[in-house]
Amino acid sequence: MKPRRPRNDEVLVRSASRLQCPEPVKIISFNANGIRSAARKGFFEWLDKQNADVTCIQETKAQEDQLTDAVFRPDGHHCFYRDAVTKKGYSGVAIYAKREPDAVLTEIGWKPFDDEGRYLEARFGKLSVVSLYVPSGTSGEARQQFKFLAMKKLRVIFDEWLASGRDYVLCGDWNIVRSERDIKNWKSNQKNSGCLPEERAWLNALVADTHGDGAPAPKQGWLDSFRVVKPDAEEYTWWSNRGGARANNVGWRIDYQLVTPGLGKCARNCAIAREPRFSDHAPYAVDYAG
Repeated sequence: MKPRRPRNDEVLVRSASRLQCPEPVKIISFNANGIRSAARKGFFEWLDKQNADVTCIQETKAQEDQLTDAVFRPDGHHCFYRDAVTKKGYSGVAIYAKREPDAVLTEIGWKPFDDEGRYLEARFGKLSVVSLYVPSGTSGEARQQFKFLAMKKLRVIFDEWLASGRDYVLCGDWNIVRSERDIKNWKSNQKNSGCLPEERAWLNALVADTHGDGAPAPKQGWLDSFRVVKPDAEEYTWWSNRGGARANNVGWRIDYQLVTPGLGKCARNCAIAREPRFSDHAPYAVDYAG
């Protein structure tokens, strides 16, 4: 007899209550590059078929009062948005959850970051699922310096979360590749934001595996769910809109689910959905299972 798949509320409670592998739970992360644009391209119809327990969105590029249409409140989901207050139509993150969270947090405590709508956390017992949008530095030196400062601030917070005893899944667009396997044109991008040595050093210093850029990995750290499941794969989650990059698969892997060790070891399947195309990014899904 095929075992009964637990209800979503059972899944999240069990996964939060212990460090051993939970019952099946599926989490999706997706940079929409405009949630209204992604909706017009069929994202919500696609999402309805994925049976995800939690979906994390980045770059909603909208204020919540602009998302009054029912499509932005999918049936069977509790929906939460954190908008940018610095300017409309910029940044923004969201979480859709089939079970109502015990708490939803919207600030890391650093106003310049929080005001750009870059962090949202849903808590289910001892499990936290975070929708995170790390700044890009591609628009100029000022934003690159803001990115470096954000990285410094986030490192302190991530270390606290790792030591907290909670299970965390950090979903999002990190705007940084980890290694040569995560970018098509490795050599030509060494001086470009997202592939800078200091950016890679920061990200790889968080992750306790051997799939970085050759620098020593920490003995204790986060796990890169993609590398848990596909240690040798060369797949990408973002492609430039220029020069036929997507058609030629000239991409970058910059969307991750970094996970605390106990839960990360339970990653069983993952998939980057290149098609259909909803954005310049692709949704990234992970199944965590016992």
